[in-house]
Order: sequence, then C-alpha cells, then structure tokens
Amino acid sequence: MLKVGITGGIGSGKTTVCRIFELLNIPVYYADDRAKWLMQHDPDLIKNIIDLFGTSAYLPDGGLNRAYIGKLVFSNKALLAQLNKLVHPAVFLDGERWFAKQTSRYAIKEAALFYETGSYQQMDKMIVVTADREERIRRVMLRDGLEREAVEARMDKQLPEAEKIAKADFVIYNDGREMLIPKILEIDLLITDRSRLKGG
Repeated sequence: MLKVGITGGIGSGKTTVCRIFELLNIPVYYADDRAKWLMQHDPDLIKNIIDLFGTSAYLPDGGLNRAYIGKLVFSNKALLAQLNKLVHPAVFLDGERWFAKQTSRYAIKEAALFYETGSYQQMDKMIVVTADREERIRRVMLRDGLEREAVEARMDKQLPEAEKIAKADFVIYNDGREMLIPKILEIDLLITDRSRLKGG
C-alpha cells in the first residue's frame, strides 16, 4: 500500500480536498486532529507535556489547557519547539499504526507541517494543495474571524508555497484555476496505477 501525504498552507483548502478523496473510499488520517486527541489521551505524551509546562497544562476535567499553553508558546519559540518535539513523534507513531491497519491500495495522511518536520520523506507520494495568497487570506479571515495582519503572520511562519510546490509529486490549485474533482480523479487514477505496479 502506498502512503500519500497531503499538505498546503493555511487557507489552501486541503481539508476540502481530503473530503473528496474520502468520497472515493480513500482513508484519510488527519494529523492535526489526532495531535489534539493524543495530547489528551496518550499517557506518555500527557506526562511529557506536564513535565514541560507544569500541572496547569491540563484543566481539572483532564482537558488540555489550550489558553495557558498558547500564551506560553506564543512569544517563546524555544518552548514551542520543545512542544513540537514531544507532539510530532507521537503523531508520527500513531500515523504509522493507522497506516498498518489500512487495506486500500493507498491511504492519505493530511498534515500542515510535512515539509517543515521532514516527515514527507516517509511518504511514497506528496500532494500539495495551493491557492492564490489573497484568496487564502480571504478564506481564513472568513473562517476564523481574524484580521488580515493575524492571517499574514500565520502564513509567514509557514514554508513558502513555492518551496512546497517544488517538492510535490502532484499539485492541486484550489482557487478556480482548474476543476477540483476532475483533478482529484486524475491523481487518484495515477496513484492507483502506481500502487498496482508496486503490488500494494
């Protein structure tokens, strides 16, 4: 079975693309959602987070104290890097266990930081979803209720789109340049043919 990664900058619409793949019966692992789940259910990860941030990292009901952690890491890049060093390996292992259970010819892992973390190297193929910067800004402002400056600040922390596209096996332009569903069907066919050749 082939492992396929999907990534894209904030506002690119990669979740929409993943939903269409799911309609084709392709299983999708949403790394960011699983990270949130693991931070509240993985005993080892919880212990490591408490060791890093103290007991205030969790609320009395066991939920993650996002406001507290967010405030600490917002202005402390070193602390954010330490948190990522705890979370990313846990998500990677969880993802590998998930892939091992899949029976389809290929399965997809969706993550925002594939290239930033180097985990794209563990995938057989990479898909980058992209859109015009102004369109992405508009989407995020509408979706999250953020000011333009806040959206641009988030974008500037991510790897430039051009670098992601240069490393991709497939690129989906999700801003009206091309029909989305036909492009996904085309990629599905190409990946499926490759998986047959591989015998997976």
